Amino acid sequence: MTLRDDAHELQGELAVLRRALHQEPEIGLHLPRTQEKVLAALDGLPLEISTGTSLSSVTAVLRGGGGEPGRGPVVLLRGDMDGLPVTERTGAEFTSRVDGAMHACGHDLHTAGLVGAARLLADRRELLAGDVVFMFQPGEEGWDGAGHMVEEGVLTAAGRPADAAYGLHVSSSSYPTGVFSSRPGTLMAASAGLHVRVVGAGGHGSRPHAALDPIPVACEMVTALQTMVTRRFDVFDPVVVTVGTFHAGTRRNVIPDDAVFEATVRTFTPAAAERVAEVAVRLCEDIAAAHGLTAEVEFVPEYPVTVNHLAEHDFLADTVREAFGEERFAPLADPITGSEDFSRVLDRVPGAFVFLGADTTGDPETAPGNHSPLAAFDDSVLADGAALLAELAVRRLDRPAKETA
Repeated sequence: MTLRDDAHELQGELAVLRRALHQEPEIGLHLPRTQEKVLAALDGLPLEISTGTSLSSVTAVLRGGGGEPGRGPVVLLRGDMDGLPVTERTGAEFTSRVDGAMHACGHDLHTAGLVGAARLLADRRELLAGDVVFMFQPGEEGWDGAGHMVEEGVLTAAGRPADAAYGLHVSSSSYPTGVFSSRPGTLMAASAGLHVRVVGAGGHGSRPHAALDPIPVACEMVTALQTMVTRRFDVFDPVVVTVGTFHAGTRRNVIPDDAVFEATVRTFTPAAAERVAEVAVRLCEDIAAAHGLTAEVEFVPEYPVTVNHLAEHDFLADTVREAFGEERFAPLADPITGSEDFSRVLDRVPGAFVFLGADTTGDPETAPGNHSPLAAFDDSVLADGAALLAELAVRRLDRPAKETA
């Protein structure tokens, strides 16, 4: 039987695990219940397992028996585990039981799929020409969990540096169900946070001239930031600025002392990131000064650009076509403006990242996207996701031996 055949034998068990994870999402770096479920799912497999110190990660090393111990290549496979602060509205029978938390980005599928890959590869341990590291990561959604795991040594968990790394991300929209998609080079944007506090002087809503109203000034900044993008940056080196939170005031007839908003900033080159940091901060400070107010502005870099290594991308695409069929791989024409902390891994290890369509509606172009409270993921893709990760590991570990021969 092929890896894909064996994976489909696991489909039911993986779906049960995925739905259990979905019902109990956790946010951030500390996911004790999720970690507990992962450890239980890995129990009994021939793995060297360690858990994180600064976060509730799980690192599992599978020692291959098909090569010289401690001297073969190392492949790292990653699955992120955290949810989002979103209240679910899918109506699924296994909907989130945690108020204000949801697996709205499909990380429950990533976790279950990586467990599946571990089981598939454990069954073939004696044939593996090297070692495999399974990276179960908390805190992808803005907490830099990958960075924490890198600091704690995940890239050398096998006792020597990883030679290749692969990750997979499901999508509730954009791609047909079961279709894998990626591109060489730049795949996803860098992200940063813009944090602004406009400081004024509160007063009565009926007498704005006797106060310094921060709300219209902050609103002017929000609009000016969009104009900044279209007038200060090259359209061929894109920048995206989206204000996601805006908070001010307590009652309609009270002018508050301050107004606070936060924006996410996406860029594709270091030059654009450096420039937007300078221009956006100065723009907000100058608008505040023009109205006699002050602004406290902080630009916080988050994740770097996610870049697929050319050879590893081509290897991944060929693997999909050979294992699943030509029609199952769709080249991605352009990078996407989402960001990923798997970029931390790809900055240090040759590898590639791939998307997998998991639409439940039959129309991925109109389906609710990732991060939506209506985002729904078809867990029938679990088996193929697990099979691809395992297939990549088997083929990549075997590749040096074939090339030498």
